[in-house]
Amino acid sequence: MEAKEFKVRWVMAIDIDKCTGCGACMVACQAENNLAPVEDASFKLRVMNWLVVYELSNKQPFPDHDIAYLPRPCMQCGNPPCVSVCPVIATDKNEEGGIVSQVTPRCIGCRYCMAACPYHARYFNWFDPSWPEGMEKVLTPDVSVRPRGVVEKCTFCHHRFMQAKDKAIVEGRDPEALNDGDYVTSCAEACPNGAIVFGDVNNPDHAVYELARSQYACRLLERLHADPQVYYISRREWVRRQLDNYLENEQVKG
Repeated sequence: MEAKEFKVRWVMAIDIDKCTGCGACMVACQAENNLAPVEDASFKLRVMNWLVVYELSNKQPFPDHDIAYLPRPCMQCGNPPCVSVCPVIATDKNEEGGIVSQVTPRCIGCRYCMAACPYHARYFNWFDPSWPEGMEKVLTPDVSVRPRGVVEKCTFCHHRFMQAKDKAIVEGRDPEALNDGDYVTSCAEACPNGAIVFGDVNNPDHAVYELARSQYACRLLERLHADPQVYYISRREWVRRQLDNYLENEQVKG
């Protein structure tokens, strides 16, 4: 199955060698997208994090031991396995930009999309959202609060995309040709080391254009042919090896 072509393709490039695992991207995502805190965050099957930072290890003893951190949002796949299994078209990939949409009011909570996603990037909302007193006053007004019983996921901060296009229209610019930096996700904005870069991979004027074409760039489980729109960059071969199912003696890309 061929991926649908878009004139604009929003992509995230994450430099794993710059990531310190601080978690600022996770916190920014939670706050920006109105994800309510849960009472028991230790129960990982019921916790909702649209962006998760995993720790990788080369499993070597000291002094050769090395670790890396892998931020994992929704991959916004070009061939999204979650879309074809949804019986009510609550998730789709048709909007210019290539972001996989999630239409919460249509979702019936069957969780077929969760089973189909190879990246475990979708979460079932088990609880009605509830915030400590006062925190409800600082919710992001452009992001709907979702009820329990539906599936949620990272949207590449889609509301910021809408805001960037509106601003371009007001300024008399083409909303389909945004400049680099006009539209940035909250995780990229919050990263203190600049490890997360966001932009249009089809536009040579955007930084991600070169980053995605780096010899050190690869995508998570790339050989599943889901065509993810998240690129990881690492100059360490053991890191790139762990991002896909390489055989022991197989040469790693890059």
